[in-house]
Amino acid sequence: MIVLVIVLVPATVLAAAWFWLLGRVTREDWVTAAYNRVLDGRLEEERLRRKDARREEMLARYHGVAAKVMGLVLGGGSQKKIEKLRREGEALRSGDLRSVSLFEMPGYVLQNRYEALGRGSLHKTLLERNTELYGKKYAVNKTKQLLARLLSYPILGESVVLALGALTYGMGNRTGGLAAMLVGTLLVAGLVYAQYDEVNDRLNRRRAAISRQFPNVVSKLALLVTSGMIMDRAWRETAQSQDLELYQEMRITAEELSNLVDPTTAYTNFINRCNTKETTKLASAIIQSQSKGNAEIGALLKSMAHDAWQERRHTAKRDSEKANSKLMIPTMLLFVAILVMIMVPVALNFASL
Repeated sequence: MIVLVIVLVPATVLAAAWFWLLGRVTREDWVTAAYNRVLDGRLEEERLRRKDARREEMLARYHGVAAKVMGLVLGGGSQKKIEKLRREGEALRSGDLRSVSLFEMPGYVLQNRYEALGRGSLHKTLLERNTELYGKKYAVNKTKQLLARLLSYPILGESVVLALGALTYGMGNRTGGLAAMLVGTLLVAGLVYAQYDEVNDRLNRRRAAISRQFPNVVSKLALLVTSGMIMDRAWRETAQSQDLELYQEMRITAEELSNLVDPTTAYTNFINRCNTKETTKLASAIIQSQSKGNAEIGALLKSMAHDAWQERRHTAKRDSEKANSKLMIPTMLLFVAILVMIMVPVALNFASL
């Protein structure tokens, strides 16, 4: 009975706190959550469009029956999903908030009420990473959204876990109740950490993709510049050649340059958005060449392209070595399984003699 009370008290307090915070949600919180939902829809729509573009590009390589077979393998387009996202975005902009999740709303209230949460070290870390992922324009709101989830989900999740554990314990299954509380608490902690770690994972994948694309980019820039094209035009031509991560960032810089943004500022923004050693070296070289003249930029780009391809080969070699080392574990497990399959019958035969 004492254990049941000890569990039910924090479960009730957490649930009451969550619902109390939900009742304190302001109009500003709803607007922020709706804006983030619209932004999520836009980003997902862009992702689906890029996916469809890659699909069409692959299908264009085939003809006749082969094209139909590949169409079945690759699946249909994403037009229906895009239309659904558009309708949802229009509904949100018109004031229909049904698609906004209630589960994260108490987190917005906590950020507004307690400045240490809304401006603390965790907030700064998430803001830096979201700035790299989404740019300064969207980083603040995306950080609020993620921080709201990190604050709200543990309160509600732990209250539900403790309540279910107490219910199981009260029905006489004491071991099951305690196990449910322990496992449930670990599960809630793992799910919340996964929300946080997803940002790091996306950031690492993005940086790795940019590093992989860099040799092609700098090689094309070197070719265009050494052939006599000015840097701004070479940058724009390279940016328009593909639709991958690095090329998208280059297009943003090209748009800034077209809008008469100072070149130093535009390329500095490019450095901040990409945040890899390769892009930092490239943009810094362009900034220096513009202040000193463009006489040596072609030779510098050719040297950077050579170094980039060398590094690409070394990276590929390191990745293959890592893959081989990871294969050792399943290989050893398979070897042990084979030994067991061989030795067990032999041991049984000896035992029967």
